[in-house]
Amino acid sequence: MTLKYIKFSALILVFFSCHQTITNKEANYQRISIDNSLEPNPAIEDFLQPYKKHLDASMAEILCYSENAHTKTEGALNTALGNMMADAVFEMTAPLLKKRQNENLDLVLLNHGGIRAALPKGPIKIETAFRIMPFENQVVVVQMKGSAILEMIDYLKIARRAHPISGMTLHITKKGILKKLLIQGKALSLNNVYNVATSDYLLNGGDRMDFFKKNNAVYDIDYKIRNILIDYFKAKDTLNPKRDMRFIYTK
Repeated sequence: MTLKYIKFSALILVFFSCHQTITNKEANYQRISIDNSLEPNPAIEDFLQPYKKHLDASMAEILCYSENAHTKTEGALNTALGNMMADAVFEMTAPLLKKRQNENLDLVLLNHGGIRAALPKGPIKIETAFRIMPFENQVVVVQMKGSAILEMIDYLKIARRAHPISGMTLHITKKGILKKLLIQGKALSLNNVYNVATSDYLLNGGDRMDFFKKNNAVYDIDYKIRNILIDYFKAKDTLNPKRDMRFIYTK
């Protein structure tokens, strides 16, 4: 937690403890800019210090190690970092879906823009998970017919971004022609129903992924993607994610 966040917390405390009573007759207010001109309040800083120390210690906990650094820009259609995130969601979500709904997870689709930081080389801490996924996005599993999956594929062909996927193989030409599509190693069936893990942000149309709205059912997993990363890191000794052939350009 940096000094500016302490200043912000102090401002919030002061606001709620010292606000003016507002009546129907009169409202008094003062505009206070939140910037570097704000002077720290020693009393509030002293009050927050134990909480800051506890938070800093928690964030610094080492969970595992990464052999190399990886960014989300290392590949055209799939990246080591994106693959790791999608695989982590698959690995941690599949057993929960099976236990709660007796359903098998088929694939994962996340969004490239949701990755907010690189995976560093060396110690991987709780802070790393917060940096990579600072949002409160939760995992949901969406049941979709094969025809809706085709709309997902059309989106991915047009988007041409390294949106993280797991459980699916997708090969397209640079002109957007589909050459290979496999889900769990099998050809897509338009009449089959597939369980797709994604985020609640994408389910609600984020990144214009409106195809998720064409679903048969939605299962709320109640598991934040950030917490999935933390649990995934804890379960690993060493991280060595790779780019592979799951989503590529082909001739």
